[in-house]
Amino acid sequence: MTATPHRPPSITARPTTARPATARPATVDLDENGRLLVPGTATPVPEARVAEHLARHLRIPEWATDLFVYVHGWQTSPDTAHRTAAALVDQATALHGTAPGAYPGLAAGFRPWCVVVRWPSSSLPTLHGYRRIRERAHAMSARGQAGRILGHLLGYLDSGRGRPDAPRVLANRHGQYLHLLGHSFGGRFLCEAVQYAADRPTGPPVLSWSSRSGDPARPFTVDSALVFQMAAPRDAFDRLFPRLFLGPGRAGAPLRGPLVLTHSRWDRATGFWHLRAEGRPGIGHSGAGSAPVAQFSTRLRPTDSPYPHADLDHPIVNIDAGHVYRGGLVTRLHPSGAHSDFQHPESAHLLLSLASHSR
Repeated sequence: MTATPHRPPSITARPTTARPATARPATVDLDENGRLLVPGTATPVPEARVAEHLARHLRIPEWATDLFVYVHGWQTSPDTAHRTAAALVDQATALHGTAPGAYPGLAAGFRPWCVVVRWPSSSLPTLHGYRRIRERAHAMSARGQAGRILGHLLGYLDSGRGRPDAPRVLANRHGQYLHLLGHSFGGRFLCEAVQYAADRPTGPPVLSWSSRSGDPARPFTVDSALVFQMAAPRDAFDRLFPRLFLGPGRAGAPLRGPLVLTHSRWDRATGFWHLRAEGRPGIGHSGAGSAPVAQFSTRLRPTDSPYPHADLDHPIVNIDAGHVYRGGLVTRLHPSGAHSDFQHPESAHLLLSLASHSR
C-alpha cells in the first residue's frame, strides 16, 4: 500500500475515565473483494487513503483498558454482527462487575472497547452455499484486500495504544491491551491479517512498535486471540498459518499471547458441511489437529471456576465447549447446528480470563 502511515496522538497509559454505559462497538465494513467501504455506502476507500480513513473514523477512547477486534462468520448480517459483539462485550463487563475478585489481573478495572469488522457472509444453508462463503473468505484475503485492511486496522490500533512501561513483560505493562475475537470464518480472517501484518510487505509499515517483542522485524504482538468455532481445516496452522508461531520459545511471534479455539461436536457447520466440503471436520467441530507448536486441551469452565494461568499459557489452547455450545433440539437439527451458539456466560468468563492473564 502507498499511504503514509498515520501516527495518532499518544493516549493516556493509565486511563481513568469511566466507560460510558452506552459505549457501542465501532464498525469497519468490507465488500466482497475485501475492500474497505466508506461508512454507509458501497463505495470502496482508495487504497492510498486507508490509513487516513481509519484515523478519521476510528477514535481510540482514553477510558479503554482493552481493545477488541471482532470478525464474524458464516450467515451473519451486519446488524447481527454488531449486536453479537456488543452483547459479548457487555456480558463480559457485567460479569466482571459482579465478581471482580475472580479476575485479579483486572484489579485496576476492565473497560473494553470493540471494533467490529463486517463482511458479506450470507448464503443459502447448503453445501454449495458453505463452499461459496468458504471460497469468498479465502479469496478476500488471498487475492483481495482483507488481509491488508485488517493488518492496517491492527497496526492503527497498536500505534494508538498507551505505551507499556519497562521492563517489557506482560505482568508489568500498563498500556492498553489488544485482543482478537473471531467466529467461524472470522477466525480465518484474523489469522490471515496477523500473518500478513507480521510479514511486513513492501511499502509503509502497518505496524509501529519495535519495543513490544524485542525483535525489530516483528514489532507487532497480540495479547490474546479467541476464536469461537473456527471454520478452517484442522491442520490450518501447519498449512495456512505457520508464520503465526515463530522461533525457539516463540521469539518474535506476532501472537505473543495464546490462540484459544473453542470446539463442539454439535457444530454442524464445521462438522457436517465442512466434512462434505473438505473431506474432514473443521476446527470448530473437533479442535486443531497438527500444528508447529505445542497445544493444550481443556474444557470450557463455568463462571465460578477460574482458569489456572497454566491452562491458558500455551501457543494454542483447544477448548471443548460441547457441553455448553449445543443449543436445543431444533438448533442441533438446523443446517449449521450449534455453530453460532457461543453467546453464554461461560464465553464471557473465558474472554475475561484471557484479558486478566494478559497482564
